[in-house]
Amino acid sequence: MAVTLYDDGTHKCIGFTELVQGEGIQANQFAIIHNGEGMLLDPGGNLTYKHLIAEMADFFLPSHTRYIFASHQDPDIIASANGWLLITDAQIIIAQEWTRFLPHFCVKGATEGRLIAIPPRGMQIELGGSPLEIVPAHYLHTVGFFQVYDPVSKILFSGDIGASLVSGGAAAAPVTDFDRHLHDAHMLAFHRRYMSNNKACRLWAQMVRRMDVEWIVPQHGSSFRGKAMVGRFLDWFETLECGTDLVGEADYPPPSGRAAS
Repeated sequence: MAVTLYDDGTHKCIGFTELVQGEGIQANQFAIIHNGEGMLLDPGGNLTYKHLIAEMADFFLPSHTRYIFASHQDPDIIASANGWLLITDAQIIIAQEWTRFLPHFCVKGATEGRLIAIPPRGMQIELGGSPLEIVPAHYLHTVGFFQVYDPVSKILFSGDIGASLVSGGAAAAPVTDFDRHLHDAHMLAFHRRYMSNNKACRLWAQMVRRMDVEWIVPQHGSSFRGKAMVGRFLDWFETLECGTDLVGEADYPPPSGRAAS
């Protein structure tokens, strides 16, 4: 299902939901289009590949795909890299740390000359003449993690930050009750487990507060729309204890001494 997030006639942001078929984790895919040129964000793996091609055709042709952005290296993010390199002339934008790993998803030589390595502090690119900001979110949840901020729509495509476990129409709908969403959609449990620690959370939240963000749109689940809801999310995330903050001796039990069966 395709959902229009922003459209001023020249510049569009589109979300794609419920494309995953089978047992894989549900994920949202996104496209930014300016003057007919497109960038795909976290297009996913083989479970989404053919469905995303069919859905995106209503907005721009694969031949007009200029960039494929990968926030990080996980299979639900970029395992379909080989297919996109074969059917488009697009370059894949990914963190420096992961440029040597991406070829493992592709046939030999497919990535040669097709990768743009994001430096640690991020970078700016242009899509059809419109600037897009690639901003860091390191260790949230992996080293070399980046997000896309679109200054035209004022949308921050946040990857796993803000992710929740919802499906159907709820995946495309903005959150209206933050406290209920926190628990009912397992957002709290997800972030406690997958985010690295509070220091990284605080630094990211401080960065986002200096940006003009109207909408935080994660790769999984519902989004956070409007200054008030964005602020509510940042207030929560900034104080979140997670990852190594919660690790204790009980998480590292010694071997039981029992022989393997």
